[in-house]
Amino acid sequence: MRGVFVMTNDEKLQKVLARFGLGPRRRMEEWIAAGRVSVNGLVAKVGDRVSSTDRLAVDGEPLRIPGWVRPRLRVLRYHKPVGELTTRQDPQGRPTVFDRLPRLRGSRWIAVGRLDYNTEGLLLLTNDGDLANALMHPRAEVEREYAVRVLGEVNEEQRQQLLTGVELDDGPAHFLSVQEAGGEGANRWYHVTLAEGRNREVRRLFEALGLTVSRLIRVRYGIVGMPRHLKVGYFEDLPDEEMAALLETVGMAPKAASAQGGGERLVERVPPPVPQGLREKAPAGRKAPRGGFAGAGPSATPFGRKEEGKRGPGGTGLPGFRPGGRRGK
Repeated sequence: MRGVFVMTNDEKLQKVLARFGLGPRRRMEEWIAAGRVSVNGLVAKVGDRVSSTDRLAVDGEPLRIPGWVRPRLRVLRYHKPVGELTTRQDPQGRPTVFDRLPRLRGSRWIAVGRLDYNTEGLLLLTNDGDLANALMHPRAEVEREYAVRVLGEVNEEQRQQLLTGVELDDGPAHFLSVQEAGGEGANRWYHVTLAEGRNREVRRLFEALGLTVSRLIRVRYGIVGMPRHLKVGYFEDLPDEEMAALLETVGMAPKAASAQGGGERLVERVPPPVPQGLREKAPAGRKAPRGGFAGAGPSATPFGRKEEGKRGPGGTGLPGFRPGGRRGK
């Protein structure tokens, strides 16, 4: 049966929890060590093994998933807008990337890395904790590529510093490559790559040299790039070919890509979250408006605005990608 995986008997507990999308395996080990997980009513220990007949619970809540079935492996490619957090809950009630994602049965979405509030661009999400952990683990050295708009111009001395290393608060850091990508007036665009994902690392590297980043867009994570058709606020499932290639880069079985399913590629719109207190029901007898697809035409945008046909600031030199015409904040 395509899209269904049978759990073999006697698997490690943390592996099972991660596989169902509760988080990376290392985090699951922390949950178990903290006594948050129980098996058949007893507090579990790190290293415990479980089978399809065991009853699992986290924080006293039974896992509402059949223990012998693995959910269909999915990876979403999402064009995150500025103004969303890569977290599940925010004390200030700000929108998060999880607010409008499709519901999952038997698992939940895990963000592969983070993008901060003021950064837009490519964000991968999966329902498989093992895959998320493999893509984020430092030893995997998965490349991230960013388009960076800088106020001013990076001179050759600064460029060499960015490549050889800059001392930050949490240790030295450097880019793998720095390439100029055009620009007009006071703003210049650069493409940079690095193989780690520390907090605000790209911005901090430029700021350490007295350079101000006015816009930051992630355009590639590993082998997965941002396609031109994927507008800000939209997401899509990775096609089978990209899924198989992505799994191969982290040493996971390519056969899992068959869980993606063939046929037409789904492209969905993520409507902007409505602030709390302003939510209203649609008038009786009327249906709430539904957003169109990313390919609905040149005037379609995820926020209901018309684009003016601009090719992005100064030509970022990104093959197959252009910024969505929004002004940076």
